[in-house]
Amino acid sequence: MNKVNEKRKEVFNKTVKVLKQFFAQYGSSLMVSVAYMDPGNYATGITAGASNKFSLLFIVFISNVIAIFLQSLCIKLGTVTGYDLARCLREYFPRWLNIILWFLAECAIIATDVAEVIGSAIALNVLLKIPLPAGVAITIVDVLFVLMAYRNDTSLTRLIRIFEYIVGALVLAVTICFAVELSAIPGDSNTIREVFLGFLPNDQMFKGKGMTIATSIIGSTVMIHSLFLGSGLVQPRLREYDVTHGLIKLNDIVDKYDDEKKDSNEKEADFFYKHYKPSYQSINHLLKYSIAELVITLFTFALFVNSAILIVAGATLYGTEEAIDADLYTIHDLLSRNLAPAIGTVFMLALLFSGQSAGIVCTIAGQMVSEGHINWTLKPWIRRLVTRGISIVPCLVISLCIGRGGLNAALNISQVVISILLPPLTLPLIYFTCKKSIMRIEIPQELQPEREAEDSDGAEGKKYKYMHNNWLTSILVIVIWLFVSVLNVYAIVQMAMDGVD
Repeated sequence: MNKVNEKRKEVFNKTVKVLKQFFAQYGSSLMVSVAYMDPGNYATGITAGASNKFSLLFIVFISNVIAIFLQSLCIKLGTVTGYDLARCLREYFPRWLNIILWFLAECAIIATDVAEVIGSAIALNVLLKIPLPAGVAITIVDVLFVLMAYRNDTSLTRLIRIFEYIVGALVLAVTICFAVELSAIPGDSNTIREVFLGFLPNDQMFKGKGMTIATSIIGSTVMIHSLFLGSGLVQPRLREYDVTHGLIKLNDIVDKYDDEKKDSNEKEADFFYKHYKPSYQSINHLLKYSIAELVITLFTFALFVNSAILIVAGATLYGTEEAIDADLYTIHDLLSRNLAPAIGTVFMLALLFSGQSAGIVCTIAGQMVSEGHINWTLKPWIRRLVTRGISIVPCLVISLCIGRGGLNAALNISQVVISILLPPLTLPLIYFTCKKSIMRIEIPQELQPEREAEDSDGAEGKKYKYMHNNWLTSILVIVIWLFVSVLNVYAIVQMAMDGVD
């Protein structure tokens, strides 16, 4: 009996230890999850529910699985190489190809940012009666906040942690808003049964424009900027692990620099950007936690919010022609009439929280793209202000000259642009994670006796652990890439045909 109790105690202590380690690292996936619940998802989810009720929940689930798979590859790439996706393109691709991909990535960031600006501006207009041009201008506030504080080039994660908590609070606010929305829906056992059956494959998906809407759901869920973001957010934790465990000594780094013009923080940042590679120990320790955190977060917050948008629409707006392909103003009016004015207000609050959190995250992703691809010598705050300014200017012009209808058209165009750019910008991720010479980490000498089965480099006598995709993962990711690419092309063709009609 004592042995059984001791065994239970040992298992309990190990579980507590693992959970403590997990929650000590938790946070970066909350920032990634924002990419999967931005304003671009709202109109698509409402259209799906209004036209096909709950049947397209299966597509929401599948798109979430695809997102998790691609983001896991991003985490693996960033953890093993110590570089984000943009930096990998600069380090391993020819300069001409890197410049082309940088241009495409910047276009994707701007198109994504347009959606965040529009969503926030419309929410401010409805909630506080702020004119659209003023609402567009106000959205620059989140960038000023990022400009003041965010740094991703040192081992210090305190400020990054603050960002994660703020974004996490916004994500929680969005989740609460949709929990309130769901609680207001009059339902019975049949409705609940229909909702759960919607997460299974069903013939209802093919009714009407079901498959066209399904492609839009996948296109609005698998976001390009999240790939850069996911591969870059793991680096600060790797650096922190190496510093706190004595694998890197900051004092030694600072002492090696002779440049008196740089202070200790600048020297530290210079080292981590130019010379740092994650240790074998930090990679082994953090990779599994990072992927577990991602899976848990996307399967809870992101899946819940996207499902809730569709369920609210399916329960209240199904069969309402006005709701299909409606703009955000119309959706607010319909929810206010069909449920209650307070529900329309809560919907707009969720849109505002989503727009602001997504705007912060998109700005950080834009910083990673510009720094990674071309290593701008401009100061970081100038880089970020330029990136945000490029997306705000067209929205400001549209709101001044065209107004409400123009913003909705701009939102739709931004989603088309993202769909077009998704295939070429995801291919490098597949290439890098499949390449053996890139996805390897050197095993320290003191650990080599335990890893004699690993491959070694005979010329240098070094031993490596190879973490490239196995053949099954490679086939699966290529199939996913082809699937998403074909669906995006299909969606764009259908949009063009609808425009002609």
